[in-house]
Amino acid sequence: MLVRTYPNAVTPIPVGKVMAGTSLENAETMVAPTPLTPVNGTASGSSRTSGSSLRAAARGMIALVEGSTPHMSGETRSLLRHRLRLVAAIFFGAFAAWLVRGLLIKGPEESFWLLGWHASVTLVMGLMVVVLTQLKSPSLPKLRLFELIVFGDPAVYFVILSQHSLHSAANLSDGAHLPIVVVPWMILIFTYALFIPNTWRRALPIVALMGVAPLAVVLFQRQMCPAFQSCVAGGEYRDFFTGQAMEMLLAVVIAVAGVHTINTLRREAFAAKQLGQYRLKKRLGAGGMGEVYLAEHQTMKRPCAIKIIRPEKAGDPMILARFEREVRSTAKLSHWNSIDIFDYGSAADGTFYYVMEYLPGHNVGELVNDYGPLPPARVAYLMDQVCKALIEAHGIGLVHRDIKPANIFCAYRGGEFDVAKLLDFGLAKPMTEAADVALTQEGSITGSPLFMSPEQATGEREADARSDIYSLGCVMYYLLTGQPPFAYKQSVKVIIAHATEEPLPPRELLPELPEAFEDLVLRCLEKDPEDRYQDARSLSRALQHLPLADVWTSEMAADWWTCHGCPERKALAAAAIEAAAV
Repeated sequence: MLVRTYPNAVTPIPVGKVMAGTSLENAETMVAPTPLTPVNGTASGSSRTSGSSLRAAARGMIALVEGSTPHMSGETRSLLRHRLRLVAAIFFGAFAAWLVRGLLIKGPEESFWLLGWHASVTLVMGLMVVVLTQLKSPSLPKLRLFELIVFGDPAVYFVILSQHSLHSAANLSDGAHLPIVVVPWMILIFTYALFIPNTWRRALPIVALMGVAPLAVVLFQRQMCPAFQSCVAGGEYRDFFTGQAMEMLLAVVIAVAGVHTINTLRREAFAAKQLGQYRLKKRLGAGGMGEVYLAEHQTMKRPCAIKIIRPEKAGDPMILARFEREVRSTAKLSHWNSIDIFDYGSAADGTFYYVMEYLPGHNVGELVNDYGPLPPARVAYLMDQVCKALIEAHGIGLVHRDIKPANIFCAYRGGEFDVAKLLDFGLAKPMTEAADVALTQEGSITGSPLFMSPEQATGEREADARSDIYSLGCVMYYLLTGQPPFAYKQSVKVIIAHATEEPLPPRELLPELPEAFEDLVLRCLEKDPEDRYQDARSLSRALQHLPLADVWTSEMAADWWTCHGCPERKALAAAAIEAAAV
């Protein structure tokens, strides 16, 4: 049974579905998770890996859901990067303003070498802003190094400034009172406590070191500067030192307590990002009424994707009914090329959700956007798998009605690459279920305009399995040529074109496309459903018997992924090639 619950999970109840809109974008109702790491370009050639590389690849996949605590999660790394960048920007602005003041209004105690130190700190803070802006996913050790620079560089300057201030004041002929040197250090301490996500145990030695630094400067002056000694003769030194020591002790205690309080609030907020046994890790995408998150089951430690209804939409009975239909429609399917549903239910705050398998990879629309049109052999390989998923769906009377590039995922599953997964049965409707008509009549046309069938565009007849064939023909046209059959910018023009215009033959955009493949695509795009392939099985057979010069296999897919995509996919693909060779 596909739909199941886990121990201690919330009680499953009927939940509703998110309906896709009618915009021209390909990602209107995102159910498939998008990759956590963006495609980084092309590497030269494929690589061979050892068993250690395979283990590294596995660690890379596990890293997608690393960390069950806030302090080791990707969320915390992202927060730390943003906070360090903000602190560096604040310091840059403050030091720059004081530098300008020092240059314009230079007092007798100022010196050019001190201004040089000041300028160097300003430059370093500006550089940190640039670096932290450009680095998108730095490692935790690298972020800790940046943390040391952002706070350590001003600390070194404050040591020099404190020593210079005390020394200059002690050597004034008028015997002026010694300055209070703890103010900049208190600013540094409270900035660290307020902005840097931390535990109090880690913050304590860092903040304590900042608190001791100005006192150490005073002790150094007491031992090394005769003028300072003469200024603090008798009880004056005791009063001067203990006063500043008490101030720094109070600052350290308040800062550490504040770190603990802020960290507790962060943990509570992190714990709130949980639905039953599922810990939400990262938002992967959003549609008109729903959102998709990468999540982890707390007991099984398995990555999964969770689709939820936005809280402001959860009170709409129509939306809940659609959500329920999506869950029930998808849960009926068991084919390898359809997405699996693991669980569904509702949280205590009324949030409705369902849990599905997480798919590492890209949807086919992203492949075209990133790498251009796909080779005909690869298109046939992927679309044949989609046909197999539709054979099962149509066999139980279920029409998808929203086939588009964003709903066809090119995934890594079961040790194989380029496994096609048909997603988002949110608009799926049993062909014989007339009672569900109300769910799709809200004054808008169901489906995606760029890829919808003429009967969906006009609404003159009920969409059936041949409607999905037409949409699949639109997708093939897009994958082969890089553009949809009708590329108007206005939705109305696209809808009218589906009903009245003939598409430009694909070979006029792609001359090397085999004529038989063009005929197959154009047959799928016939206006009259009677002239199309009558079922997905017929289309699958036609795809398998295309006279193509090249073929595409899972081994070729693994080789392709070693040269393209994010590092995790490259490592997994290289390991798969080596395993196949053995």
